Amino acid sequence: MTIELTTLANGLRVVTDRMPHLETAALGVWVRAGSRDEGPEEHGLSHLLEHMAFKGTTRRSARLIAEEIETAGGELNAATSHETTAYFARVLRDDVPLALDILADILRDSRFDPAELAREKHVIQQEIGSIADDPEDLCDDLFQEAAFAGQPLGRSILGTPEVIRRQEPAGLRRYLEAHYRAPEMLVAAAGAVDHQAVVAQAEALFGDLDPAPAATPVPARYTGGERRLVKPLTEAHLLLGFGAPSFLDEGFYATRVAAAVVGGGMSSRLFQRVREELGLCYAINAFSWAFSDTGVFGVAAATEEADIGELVAATTEELSRAIEDVGEEEVARARAQLKAGLLMSLESCSARVDQIARQTLFLGTPMALDELVARVDAIDAGRVRDTLAGLIRQTPLTVTAVGPVERLESAARIAERLGSTAQGAA
Repeated sequence: MTIELTTLANGLRVVTDRMPHLETAALGVWVRAGSRDEGPEEHGLSHLLEHMAFKGTTRRSARLIAEEIETAGGELNAATSHETTAYFARVLRDDVPLALDILADILRDSRFDPAELAREKHVIQQEIGSIADDPEDLCDDLFQEAAFAGQPLGRSILGTPEVIRRQEPAGLRRYLEAHYRAPEMLVAAAGAVDHQAVVAQAEALFGDLDPAPAATPVPARYTGGERRLVKPLTEAHLLLGFGAPSFLDEGFYATRVAAAVVGGGMSSRLFQRVREELGLCYAINAFSWAFSDTGVFGVAAATEEADIGELVAATTEELSRAIEDVGEEEVARARAQLKAGLLMSLESCSARVDQIARQTLFLGTPMALDELVARVDAIDAGRVRDTLAGLIRQTPLTVTAVGPVERLESAARIAERLGSTAQGAA
């Protein structure tokens, strides 16, 4: 086994996966802090902090950060989610120490220059505006808001223009001190890496981080709900969803297999019925979004205004039928899809480092590939049917729609079609 894990004295973890056939490495620093950790006056601060990390330190200007990594032929990037923020690089074997030094520098010594902050706030406001112009992204954000109504997990990652405009360097520093603490962070690397060398450098760069854990985020509660936004678009964009297990729950893998059976590919039930037989849309898919304490399962599609009623009827009919008659052959096909996607993606050191980092952050240790495959293989047709029945008929429905959606029937009527006994948020 090539995965190694070391915990420093202050609680920061270092996890690596050596892939000896590679000449490159992917590495980064992952932080267990994201948009759900923000207070109302901090909405969007995790994402803003990620942006500002690249805008200069006391040792390096923003331009020098870019030039140093690109002179080595490397790449530097970052990403914010509801539960994590990650800062990562891809470099050649010999440039791993340089990349880790840059990552430590931007995380521990950013200047948060007021002029740079003003520019970046303007950039993020444009980014927020671009979401409003994209009906798919907008529908996703509305879904999150409806599914977790009135909660941090229901807020968008980007924040709002009003809150972003109010942010100052002092607020960024307070958030950094409160959440970027050793027990909530880890250094991860995969590819052409030496574990002991990464541990030694991580100790030198991060060994003095605060060892006290950060505050635990407020537990999430799936509520269900409905959001509609009428806009003059060519197509009506629709999401139907239900509460689902977290990625720490034993039901997570059954939900993933169920999503693959229902709408995971061209052979899936929804694609064959709604796209191929009825021609109601270009694409339709089922999704499973999981967090550390909750999750959602659902279906996404877009269609012409005139076809939205028929699309909902066909989709709900197919979901109801799946609860009763999912068979072993289609479950085996779904399992094969999931396993192939997993194993193919992990041929990339970037995908591998992201996986071991997230597993270590939330599970405490990376999960062996054979264990992952075994968990998927353990799901049979009976488990999928039971899972779908529990999701669709025993959790409140979430409906979000964007575009010419005046003809879309109510969430209560759609839930009735599905035989749901659950009640959503008032």
